[in-house]
Amino acid sequence: MQIKKVTNYVSVSPQIQPEDIKTLAEQGFKSIICNRPDGEDPDQPNYIEIEAEAEKYGLKAVYLPVVSGQVSDQDADKFKVQLRELPTPLLAYCRSGTRSITLWSLVQATKYRNPSEILEITNAAGYDMSGVVRRIVNGGKTTTDVADIAHDVVIIGAGAAGIAVASSLLKRKKDLDVAIIDPAETHYYQPGWTMVGAGVFTPEQTVKTIASLIPKQAKWIKAAVAAFEPDNNAIILDGCRVVHYKHLIVCPGLKLDWKQIEGLEDTLGKNGVTSNYRYDLASYTWELVQNLKTGKAVFCQPPMPIKCAGAPQKAMYMSADYWFRYGMLKNIDIQFYNAVGVLFGVKEYVPALMEYVKKYNASLNFDHTLFKIDGTTKKAWFKKEVEGKDLEIVEVDFDMIHVVPPQTAPDFVRVSPLVDEDGWVDVDQSTLCHRKYQNIYSLGDVMNAPNAKTAAAARKQAPIVAVNVLHDMEHNSERAIYDGYGSCPLTVERGKIVLAEFGYGGKLLPSFPKFIIDGTKPSRLSWLLKERILPPIYWKAMLKGREWMAHPSMSSDKVISEQTEK
Repeated sequence: MQIKKVTNYVSVSPQIQPEDIKTLAEQGFKSIICNRPDGEDPDQPNYIEIEAEAEKYGLKAVYLPVVSGQVSDQDADKFKVQLRELPTPLLAYCRSGTRSITLWSLVQATKYRNPSEILEITNAAGYDMSGVVRRIVNGGKTTTDVADIAHDVVIIGAGAAGIAVASSLLKRKKDLDVAIIDPAETHYYQPGWTMVGAGVFTPEQTVKTIASLIPKQAKWIKAAVAAFEPDNNAIILDGCRVVHYKHLIVCPGLKLDWKQIEGLEDTLGKNGVTSNYRYDLASYTWELVQNLKTGKAVFCQPPMPIKCAGAPQKAMYMSADYWFRYGMLKNIDIQFYNAVGVLFGVKEYVPALMEYVKKYNASLNFDHTLFKIDGTTKKAWFKKEVEGKDLEIVEVDFDMIHVVPPQTAPDFVRVSPLVDEDGWVDVDQSTLCHRKYQNIYSLGDVMNAPNAKTAAAARKQAPIVAVNVLHDMEHNSERAIYDGYGSCPLTVERGKIVLAEFGYGGKLLPSFPKFIIDGTKPSRLSWLLKERILPPIYWKAMLKGREWMAHPSMSSDKVISEQTEK
């Protein structure tokens, strides 16, 4: 028997044998649903044999046969009745378990669970529900395959990557049929939130409406994506509208998974618990910094990957700089808890950062992952995991704590056919084209190329994807390649920044000659770049298709093929 637990009340399995019933009873099952018609295979036990054994061991058995590949709405309605009436836990079975898990999925879709949750549960049980995903999105009912909307290029996400790539496409071909899908009203300049948390920017400087930013030639589909059907060049929206595309660009950003830290959602924005990773909390960080005169300030960094890996320590440096300037540093215990084993992933920048760690007398605690927090008692708990040693639980008191949540791809992406085993969109790191679906590209935080997830990376990626999509559409002869460029302006004090710029493998990729800006050392010019120059570059260049310092490197298909093989 290969029993796959779906919930605490329902499990599914391939065909069971009469002799399995005793074991099922011992395991606590109360009911059995047979979803396999008698006579499908010569050696298949008939339902009557299963029913007799079930009665012998006190289990309720029900015969609800479903023809393979023909699960009807009526079948799902009958299954729903049995789930409601039969004692649980129950086991449903067919030849492989697929019909049973399909019936469960369609029942759950009526009102109990959202599509992403259903797909996540069924994937975890080892079943692929992509064949009925439209019905799941449509509340478990049969849908039509006719598209409601169709565009040549469809972009998912109106964040930095989505609007930038739309603008880059339309800059090159003004009459291109482009649509952007995003349900939000507001667009955020997220790199500015570190500065909000340090009192340099106001929150209002980091926000604009999406409507004011989307290129005029692009169509805005204001809706949420529920699921992908890449084999049919289709996207399914909430409400079951179907969008067809010739080329798809996936860039919805990532999900901040606050729920992964027990107790965090209950205390965010109060009790000294804050995060610069949320628009409405960055100003609370600045409030806490100004009000803390003495005590313990804790700063956390979760496991990788995360967006802007330097941001957790930027919050520490900028807070410490304020306390240093106002003579309070000697009364504040600064602790940095990092889930990874190094301060920064590119070694050339570590010496300059360590000078500030020493200046601020901050304690570094590596291999510590925050998993629980209680704001009312001002306590946090970390798992300390060191190879070769037993797991250690570390309890930490705090007066102020800056938290960075674990981060994943959005749910509707993570359960789709587009992702790798870790749940990120699976692309070729040179072209940013999907490894399986050649008319799909991805950029920004959601894809799996091993680059830093920063706005600067998206600024470089957008024209690369634009060039390559137009190449595939036969509008230009060459393709563009991505070298993994990302930038992390590490704000080490008010007025100075260590400008980290690097690509794949940690290779340094500075934008300026060393005599102008040496990125491995703190620089006032880098601060001016961050404070005065980068915001207008973001709003007026990157999002408008003006590729200042971001023009893509071009290459032939042969060169790209050779690099991919390497």
